[in-house]
Order: sequence, then C-alpha cells, then structure tokens
Amino acid sequence: MPPSLRSRPWIILAGLFTVIWFGALDVRALHHPDEGRYAEIAREMHASGDWVTPRLNGLKYFEKPPLQYWLTAASYAAFGVHDWTARLPAALFGWLAIAAIGAAGTRIAGPATGWLAAALLGSMVWPIALAHFLTLDAVLTGWLTLAFAAFVTAQSAAPARQRTWMLAAWAASAGAVLTKGLVGLAIPGGALVLYTLATRDLALWRRLALVPGLALMLVVCVPWFAVVSARNPEFAHFFFVHEHVQRFLTTEHQREGAWWYFVPLLVLGLLPWTAVLGAGLARAWRDAPRTREGFAWLRFAWAWIAFVFLFFSLSGSKLPSYILPLFPPAALIIAWHVERMSSSVWRVLLALLALGAAALAAATWLGYDALAAQIATERTPLASYAAFGVGVRVGMTIVAVGAIAAWGVARRWPRAAPVALLALAMDAGLAAALWANPGLDDARSAQALVQRLANETTPMPADAPFYQVRLYDQTLPWYLRRVTTLVDYRDELGLGEDAEPGKSIPDVRDWMTQWRTLPQGYALMAPDTYDALAQQGLEARVVARTGRYVLLARR
Repeated sequence: MPPSLRSRPWIILAGLFTVIWFGALDVRALHHPDEGRYAEIAREMHASGDWVTPRLNGLKYFEKPPLQYWLTAASYAAFGVHDWTARLPAALFGWLAIAAIGAAGTRIAGPATGWLAAALLGSMVWPIALAHFLTLDAVLTGWLTLAFAAFVTAQSAAPARQRTWMLAAWAASAGAVLTKGLVGLAIPGGALVLYTLATRDLALWRRLALVPGLALMLVVCVPWFAVVSARNPEFAHFFFVHEHVQRFLTTEHQREGAWWYFVPLLVLGLLPWTAVLGAGLARAWRDAPRTREGFAWLRFAWAWIAFVFLFFSLSGSKLPSYILPLFPPAALIIAWHVERMSSSVWRVLLALLALGAAALAAATWLGYDALAAQIATERTPLASYAAFGVGVRVGMTIVAVGAIAAWGVARRWPRAAPVALLALAMDAGLAAALWANPGLDDARSAQALVQRLANETTPMPADAPFYQVRLYDQTLPWYLRRVTTLVDYRDELGLGEDAEPGKSIPDVRDWMTQWRTLPQGYALMAPDTYDALAQQGLEARVVARTGRYVLLARR
C-alpha cells in the first residue's frame, strides 16, 4: 500500500528537507556584492539602533525599503551577528514560499496537488539556490507567494471567509512593498489586470475588498515612508523617481540585457521540470477548472507567470534573481499537469530525469577539471575552482542518486513522493556544493583578508582608519564589524556621500596627503591602483596581495 499523505514517511521527508535547507546557511563566507551589502545594512541598523534610516558603510542608503533589514537585524538580535543569521530571512521566506504554495494547492485542488506543488517548488534549481543567497528577491518572493496563495484561496473560499483571505493577500502585498518597493504591488496588480483582459472576468474586481485592502496596505506601509521622508528630505525623489522610474525605463544602473535575457535563466531555473511546464501551459489554460463564481486559478497562475516575465524583460535593469516570483505559480501549474499524466508517461518522465541526472553527474566527474582550467583567472585561480569542484561532484552525485530513487518508487507511491525524494536530493546536493564553496571565498569575500589582519602580531586598533581606495568591497565592513572611508569612489553610495560629504574623500591626492600623516592606518585597493600609487610615492606595508586586492598597512 502506498503511504498516505499524512503518514510518517512524509513527515520524515519534510523534516529532513527542512534540516538540510536551514543547515546549509553557514558553510561559506558572505560574497560581494549583494550578500555583503544587505548583511552590512542590517548590522549597522542593529548596532546603531536607528531602524528608520538605512545606512551602508555609514552612509545613507535609500535604494530599497527596510523590511528585510529589519528582519535581519532582528535575526542578529535574537541569535547574534553571524553569516547564517544574515541569510536566515532569505532562507525562511524561501521555505515559506514552498509551504504557502503547498497550502494553496491543498485548499483549491486537494492534498495531492498541494503536496505535489510544494515538492516541485522545493526541487527547482532557482528557488533552492536563491533562498540560500542573501538577496532581497527571496524575501520578496516569499511575500508575493503568500499574497498569491491567499488570493487564489479567497476566490475558492466560502463567502464568509473570502474577505479574510483577501485581507491576508493585501497584507502580504504590503510586506512585499516594504521589502522592495512598488514592484510588490505591481506584480499582483499587473497579473490581475492581465488575467482580466484575457478572461473578461470583471466580476472578480468586486471580490477584491479594495477599500479595506488599500486601507490596510496604507496602514502598514505609510508610517515608515512618512518618517524616513521627514528625517531625510532627499529620500522621496531618490526612492520613487531614481529607483523606480529611472531604474525601469533606463539603463542607468548598468544592468541591461537583451530582450531574451531571462529565457535561459528560466530554462535553467525550472530544472528539472522545464519541459513539463512547457507542455502543461497550453493545457492549463484550455482545461482550467473554474470556481462557482467563474474564477480560473490556473489561468491566474498563467497570467502571473507571464506578467513577471514580461515586466522584467521590458525593464532597463535586469538581474538573474528578478524572475524568482514566477516560480511558485509555475509549480502549481506543473503539479496540476503531472496529476493528469498517464502512469506510463509519468514513469518515462522520471526515467529520463534519472538518466539525465546520472549523465550530468558523470560529465561533472569527468569534465570539471578541464572546464575549470578554461575559466580560471588571476582573480579566481584554478586552485579555488579545484576546491569547489569537490562539492560540485558530490552534489551532482547526490542529485543523480535521488533521481534514480524517485524513478524507483514511482510505481508504488503517490506522485508527490518521488518528487519529494528529488527535492530532498536537490536540497542535499546544493548543500554539498555550498560546503565546498569556501574554495571560491577568497575571490568573492574579504573574510580571509580580515582574518589575515586578525592574525597579525600587532592587532588592528579599533580606532585606526581603514580606507577603500577607488573600490568598495561590500563584505569588508561586515567582517571588520566597522565602517570604512571611501576614497575616489561613488557608484551606489553617491547619494550618501553627497548628503554627508565629510564621510568620504573624493580625491586620491588628498587621501595620500592624509595617509602620510597617520601613525597607523589600513587601506584596500586593486593591484593596478596600488602599482600606480606606489610609483607616485605611496609608503605602505603590503599585508596581503591577491589577484583581486592589495591590503596595506601604515605602521
């Protein structure tokens, strides 16, 4: 007899998945730029007690709202300032997205669909990877998935519960706005408009609880925006015009990409279920079931996916993590499609996945060293890739074993079971790769440089000035547990430097004059910058030199 959806094997699988999911947060250093940036903003917030004005390296930083910073600062307050506590909110909201899509699937289509949707989302490359990397998009996706789940549940709920679920959707959307700005409202709103245009279901708008929902969103969001604007007159224009309008319409942020930029990322991120989604999209639209009030939740999931993909494809600013919010609805569509596959097709699909995973694992064992030799650079030498290769090989082997096991149980267990085994294998495989990631840390983190300073015979005084010259490593202040002084560098910190000009040095010549007068000081710069300044008479002791940085001391 196959195990029921409430039996002990399911509980064990879910428990193992959760332990591995959260257990892989502290196995590598924070990486430049995103992880260092968001960890440091929260650290400064926690250290200063100012939870209104975000600061990065001691400078005002208004690119994003504060909710993720608040969550991370709270994590520091509860568990201490560590790499894993910095990543905890992203991992937690990635896990909540899996739970939310599973709960929504259970309510609107039954337990089998719910468990299957959760397992599918937990086995996809992009949701797993980005939940273990400190960015805003994992938390944003968590809030948006909660909003999506509450919305589709509301449309299937009894009239007495519909308003409650809609208010939950509005509250989750408010959380998304406080995490990353107006995109948290644009995605659910845009998906709703696209769905309405495609289905002509205008009656849906009468069930949105618009007035109380908007009131709730204003109550949640307005206080911080009002207070931060009152304290910082430069905030409103920078945040709403520069960070929203200009970021979307222009390439000013130098994150441009072709119109097809997200196509390969979508194909890669959906693995191992990319082809299944492609096969299921047309069927999901054509055969979508409707609620008693005419709402087609599969079509709404379809509209959500389409809007997210098109919205960010049209934007002048693109990053790989931006399309993460489309993956939870995609998991729901795939779950519905998988349930309707014939048994023979399902077993063939799992057999192909097992063969593909085994072939990829074999290719990794045989070809990794040759690939590493081709992509190695002075900044990331071959030795770093070699160390990382151990985890990659082990991780791919775990995935292959899990895929074979999933195929093996397909005849006897419910369809969610082999997918859950595969999710567990993907989770464990990523953990194995992350465990070996320290091989790449020296090329992407300042942790080793700070440790080098800590191992010096004479420790670095807490009040000794520390400069970053013509660069800014986002992880350096985090590992120093103190801010640095920027020299001839602006980029994203330009607004903060203009608001508080005394906190930076705009000209290298002025810095060199100041450096010569110091009894003790430290500086980080690129090798070419050091070579040029050394020819101009810079006096300093080289503490460490890598392909990426030169660390100097004056004493």
